[in-house]
Amino acid sequence: MEQAPEKKRYILLDALRGFALLGIVLANYPEFSLWSFSDPAGWSGADRVTRAIQTFLIDGKFYTLFSLLFGMGFSIQLSHANGRLGTFLRRMAVLFVIGLLHLCLLWSGDILMLYALCGLLLPLFRNLPTRGVLAAAGGLLLLPVLLDALFGTRPADPLEAEQWRICARYGITEANFGTWLSDAHSYREVLRFLHQGAVERMWEFVIGHRFFKVTGLFLIGFAAGRERIYADIPALRGLLKKVLGWGLALGVPLSVLYTWSSMAGHPWGRVVHDLTYLSVYLMGFAYAAGFCLLFDRHSEGKGWWLLSYPGRMACTNYLGQSVIGIFLFYGVGLGLGNQVGLPGTELIALGVYGFQLAFSALWLKHFRYGPVEWGWRMLTYGKILRVRLTEMNGRG
Repeated sequence: MEQAPEKKRYILLDALRGFALLGIVLANYPEFSLWSFSDPAGWSGADRVTRAIQTFLIDGKFYTLFSLLFGMGFSIQLSHANGRLGTFLRRMAVLFVIGLLHLCLLWSGDILMLYALCGLLLPLFRNLPTRGVLAAAGGLLLLPVLLDALFGTRPADPLEAEQWRICARYGITEANFGTWLSDAHSYREVLRFLHQGAVERMWEFVIGHRFFKVTGLFLIGFAAGRERIYADIPALRGLLKKVLGWGLALGVPLSVLYTWSSMAGHPWGRVVHDLTYLSVYLMGFAYAAGFCLLFDRHSEGKGWWLLSYPGRMACTNYLGQSVIGIFLFYGVGLGLGNQVGLPGTELIALGVYGFQLAFSALWLKHFRYGPVEWGWRMLTYGKILRVRLTEMNGRG
């Protein structure tokens, strides 16, 4: 997510990050709006249709794309560092702290902390041939299916008692769980809910095999970056067309089954649901390949620059989506949570993304990095870095 220097930047990668941020806000805002806590029995027909479309097209696909881009970014960073790992390891340490603060202070659905932990493993694969990296990635992505097949029923949550102990301390009950945040009149009440949510998030990482999934996707992105597929798209049209074709041919029917399984409560069991979950990877790969082919065909379009702006400050915008979500939906802000259905939530998410496009474009006219990226770089390198473009240009 952190960017290379401007002169080494590739607009395709930034535009892909910007595209991924659109999917992320559409995927996450149903939880921010507290719609995800609502009883399915009370969903309207429009809610159900929107939820089916969201599951089919969005859920997991953009986290797949974002993870691929992170692994690709690591390969670029390593090449620029001439193989030195110290800077990268410090970068991961800072990212872990950013993710931990995000988890505890803004949103229980943080992914940055997991990204930092998985990223620490990537240097172990830097001397492995590309085929070996891809084989390891495939094994990690299939491992969750194997684990669920071997161990059957998933174990009880060992952190559940701690979670509800925290809830009891603050007065959070099953009756007010879904409305706590929309009724919160102080940030302290929000923090109380986030406290129990952080405990639950730890178990979600384990039971959802997220460590294996994210690391596998990182490795595929790392292999793609090492082969520099972003640098010569015309030479790889054949490969990209195959990825797009096979990704859609296999991913679309699996995604239909995955959507039905998710909305029906996994009637075929976890293992079958895991198999249909493979559609998330296939569709994510197809999105990436299709985006690259479209870029190759219309690379002079101004739309790529527009998408690249939020992508250049992806970490700032990812965290910004949480801040805006709190303001819009929680009681400490406008209190819209539980007031809009899923279609309205997704329209709001689109509006938030439009705001971030405009904000990012305006910010980057005056600054070299996003505010979070700037702080991330300074903490990584341990020194003050100039950020204003006028300051840099004024020195010559």
